[in-house]
Amino acid sequence: MWVSATGKTGVTSINSSITEPLLSPSAGQQAETKRTCLYGRASVLDLVTFSWMGPLFAIGYKKPLDKNDVPDIDERDYADLLSDSFKRILADVERRHGLSTLSIYRAMFLFIRRKAIINAVFAILCACASYVGPSLINDLVRFLGGGRKYGLKKGYILAAAFLSAKVVETVAQRQWIFGARRLGMRLRAALISHIYQKGLRLSCSARQKHTSGEIINYMSVDIQRITDVIWYTNYIWMLPIQLSLAVYVLYLNLGTGAWAGLAATLVIMACNIPLTRLQKRLQSQIMAAKDNRMKATTEVLRSMKILKLQAWDTEYLQKLEALRMEEHNWLWKSVRLTALTTFIFWGSPAFISSITFGTCILMGIPLTAGTVLSALATFRMLQDPIFTLPDLLSVFAQGKVSADRVAQYLQEEELKDDAITEVSRSDTDYDVEIDHGAFSWELETTSPTITDVNLKVKRGMKVAICGMVGSGKSSLLSCILGEMPKLAGTVRVSGSRAYVPQTAWILSGNIRDNILFGNPYDKEKYEKIIQACALTKDLELFANGDLTEIGERGINMSGGQKQRIQIARSVYEDADIYLFDDPFSAVDAHTGAQLFKDCLMGLLKDKTILYVTHQVEFLPAADLILVMQDGKIVQKGRFDDLLKQNIGFEAIVGAHSQAIDSVINAESSSRILSTESQKLADSDDEFERENDTDDQVQGIIKQESEHDVSQGVNEKGRLTQEEEREKGGIGKTVYWAYLTAVHGGALAPVIVAAQSFFQIFQVASNYWMAWACPPTSATTPRVGLGLLLSVYIMLSIGSALCVFGRSILLSLVGLLTAEKFFKNMLHCILRAPMSFFDSTPTGRILNRRYYIPTARELARLSQIQRAPILHHFAESLTGAASIRAYGQKDRFSKANISLVNNHSRPWFHNISAVEWLCFRLNMLSNFVFAFSLTLLVSLPEGFINPSIAGLAVTYALNLNGQLSSITWNICNTENKMISVERIMQYSRIPSEAPLIVDDHRPPNSWPKDGTINIRNLEVRYAEHLPSVLRNISCTIPGRKKVGIVGRTGSGKSTLIQALFRIVEPRVGTIEIDDVDLSKIGLHDLRGRLSIIPQDPTMFEGTVRGNLDPLNEYSDQHIWETLDKCQLGDIVRQSPKKLDSTVVENGENWSVGQRQLFCLGRVLLKRSNVLVLDEATASVDSSTDAIIQQTLREEFGDCTVLTVAHRIHTVIDSDLILVFSEGRIIEYDTPSRLLEDENSEFSRLIKEYSRRSKGF
Repeated sequence: MWVSATGKTGVTSINSSITEPLLSPSAGQQAETKRTCLYGRASVLDLVTFSWMGPLFAIGYKKPLDKNDVPDIDERDYADLLSDSFKRILADVERRHGLSTLSIYRAMFLFIRRKAIINAVFAILCACASYVGPSLINDLVRFLGGGRKYGLKKGYILAAAFLSAKVVETVAQRQWIFGARRLGMRLRAALISHIYQKGLRLSCSARQKHTSGEIINYMSVDIQRITDVIWYTNYIWMLPIQLSLAVYVLYLNLGTGAWAGLAATLVIMACNIPLTRLQKRLQSQIMAAKDNRMKATTEVLRSMKILKLQAWDTEYLQKLEALRMEEHNWLWKSVRLTALTTFIFWGSPAFISSITFGTCILMGIPLTAGTVLSALATFRMLQDPIFTLPDLLSVFAQGKVSADRVAQYLQEEELKDDAITEVSRSDTDYDVEIDHGAFSWELETTSPTITDVNLKVKRGMKVAICGMVGSGKSSLLSCILGEMPKLAGTVRVSGSRAYVPQTAWILSGNIRDNILFGNPYDKEKYEKIIQACALTKDLELFANGDLTEIGERGINMSGGQKQRIQIARSVYEDADIYLFDDPFSAVDAHTGAQLFKDCLMGLLKDKTILYVTHQVEFLPAADLILVMQDGKIVQKGRFDDLLKQNIGFEAIVGAHSQAIDSVINAESSSRILSTESQKLADSDDEFERENDTDDQVQGIIKQESEHDVSQGVNEKGRLTQEEEREKGGIGKTVYWAYLTAVHGGALAPVIVAAQSFFQIFQVASNYWMAWACPPTSATTPRVGLGLLLSVYIMLSIGSALCVFGRSILLSLVGLLTAEKFFKNMLHCILRAPMSFFDSTPTGRILNRRYYIPTARELARLSQIQRAPILHHFAESLTGAASIRAYGQKDRFSKANISLVNNHSRPWFHNISAVEWLCFRLNMLSNFVFAFSLTLLVSLPEGFINPSIAGLAVTYALNLNGQLSSITWNICNTENKMISVERIMQYSRIPSEAPLIVDDHRPPNSWPKDGTINIRNLEVRYAEHLPSVLRNISCTIPGRKKVGIVGRTGSGKSTLIQALFRIVEPRVGTIEIDDVDLSKIGLHDLRGRLSIIPQDPTMFEGTVRGNLDPLNEYSDQHIWETLDKCQLGDIVRQSPKKLDSTVVENGENWSVGQRQLFCLGRVLLKRSNVLVLDEATASVDSSTDAIIQQTLREEFGDCTVLTVAHRIHTVIDSDLILVFSEGRIIEYDTPSRLLEDENSEFSRLIKEYSRRSKGF
């Protein structure tokens, strides 16, 4: 609005080509502050009546609200101010009392103290005003029964007193409730940003204690429970006041009989305490079970692709269901307990009144209609504190469990600032110095991870780090970044750092944002970097160029593209020191060479660079090479010097040289075969050549591999769409689906009947007392006292039993319905095709479950605005090391704060909308009540039975409370139904093909030969996107080794995905041994093929569970497999052996070791068709050689398809398939292809040997 009115965007141009990034949080915040704040501009009267909400209702009445229609929150409620304030208070408390759970409680108290006191004043005023009515009822009945000697004036004064008290009560109640909710919002904003900032500072060992799922739970569930406590805190001061006033009113009416009422009330309250203790224990168990389920769910969603490829999805579905079952059992115990407390508290007024009236009868205290009705009104008022007490205790119990969890997390160990010493650039010529360094991930360990490191890196030096898998190369970089706890020695670093981790970390957003990473956009510099990082061709192929949206975790990018974007980000940072953790393993040989030449030796030629690499061809250029082994630097020097030393280094080079020799031999033997270097054009259609100028072939970098959504990612180049949101009222179908989910809704009428009888019995018991008691003590009673009490007690017991039946049934039906919805959604999500996971952020899926009640569009908006907080947090936790390395903690914290503000806006206006409505309804009922009273007072004496008039007034006193609670419950039901609506949306996702097709089950021995026949295959990732594979036809003979090569993004990985039906072909077929893959079930297909995927995935658990999750193999079998894949010795060193721990994502194993575990899975499965998707990209040459040897021995008589970046891994294949732009351009034996000097394969070989000629 502001922009259109003033024409200013807040984006200015400086020095021709440099501008502010489009989406920097600062710019976002500027835009945010321009919104009008209705609350901040409101007058006192507007604040009391909530009339300041008027303009928003005017918009909402005309159209469904959009997030841009929602006004701003008050400046005092901004998350950044609240976060800073909480940080200051916590620091102050920590300085005085040290950091403990108690000090975090103290800080929370100091943070909310001032506003909480104002709320308390309103709450106390509300409690006092609420007892004026019951205390005046006896006077009213006496007045109506003939006490009119002072004329009507006394009646009107009584009516005015009733009305004034109700108005004061209404204003005070609405203000304290609104104040408490607003204060809860403030505390939530402060805690969320604090938890977020803590997540960015956690040490490695602390991070491994808390998985992402757990930390996200602190943010979504625990903080909500802590803020609920604030709302209930006011009852702490209201309860004693309400009790005292109740006893006082009873004493006025019943004399000493009041003490019996107090005793009964205290007995009921005391009953609650053991129940609450039990509830607290159950809450702890429920939270632990919820954590386990969330953790497992997050892991399954993150690793969906590997679960589908390995056909393990059903197994993991059962695992999630078992975890949910455990949670369900605790929930069932909890809801039964809640039903019991509900029974006690609805039954309590009847119980207390029976005891009180019984005592009065025994003591001979006269009961008149006035005293009885006044007492009944008081008991009804007492119901509130009694009813609130169990809730209060249970909320405090839950809140304490949650606050303890959050406090425990906030006390976790942080990365030490003293791990590295920053040295000024002017004081030293060395950028990195380590003296006698010893480092370990585990502080309590006897054997450090890295020991005895002495290293001096001069400014501008290029340092290569090499060594076998698991030798400590990545850990050495972590020491320089200050990520790894230091046990001894010193680390001095001079200058800013940029870090490229081994596993690419890509943020959701567009490509440009990922590269700029918060820096201003300089067009000239940016384009130079895009060129050097070989991204120009990729960006040309994307619909929106560098503004193309990237899916979650870069899911729609190939591994090579993600890695190059990461490198571009580091180069754009223009840091002094660069740390590259083997970034070349994810790209093909040609691109790797270009990156090394143009980036490391080009744009960064004057910078200090430490790079880990397994590619020996990148070693000769280094000024210093470090050879790592078992966490030590065993050799260092220049390339030629190390070769002469003849110790461990030549083992690495030797393996590489063998690979080179195999390539060169193949090349030269083909040259001899070829009598002349004439171009051999194959006439067969299958090998039809496309125009193969070098330039075009290089431009084949297409957005593919993990999901290729290059060209028309819808009109806007977006993959991750806005979260779907229904508009308008919630449809009847949603309510109907909810009501009929369990037993077709058969129990719903029973529940309604129980509730109806409960109300009937309650009204009947009160009517009986009003009718049977005499109007004055002088009048003769209508029935005997024994009968009076007996009937009353029977009616009360009847109402209590009805409410017990209703509570139990409601708890049971509610839980079973939730269970059914959860199961449907879980099955639907796990059976969804891979494209669903590629376009839906995990945070969004995790956000679809029942949560806290928050009219309607505001509730929808606040729920939708909540998912980005969780998603951004999960993303930041994954990339915490990169965020720290680039010094971007502040920028990410600001982004988190901006997201919290976006969530607070609809939430704040949602609670204000409810208060607006409640205030008006309360006032309406107050005036109706006052009008009725005035009418009663004005009627002629004897016109109406005073007892019945008194009963009517007793009920009318509760009218405003009833009206607002009915409205609140209707709004609340609708808001909660939004959760049902959202779950139903996710229970309608179209499913993948069936897992098993009974009519088309392949024979048990299938695939026997492994002959693969591909006919006219076309594949696209979505209907609106162009084909990624175009008209592919070829036959792969059984038991042959086929190498699949081509530039990054040429369609290699898509072919593999089509083979496993991760993507379904648009046209064409794939057959294996004459079985059409599209006709058989997915489990039959995926369970019979084996794959080592590009991204090595490991699950939290044990080594054994990772190799054999279905428990199909013996321990001996698993040990043999571990030995074959070079992991046996490492696992034997661990005291737990096969039960050695694997943490979330397998973070405690190196990427190379994770790759070896994936090899182990394949060796166990022993399929006749094996696919290697760039499977040895992250291992060194000598380990690679061993793996290749193992594969040759174990899979000698199987069909093996190898997608390769390293050309030597496919040079000894029987056949080579060359891909370009989604087509097969060459397919023949390596020797035939090499005879033709102009073949694409020949070029790749030439390039490889040219790069490696120095050896």
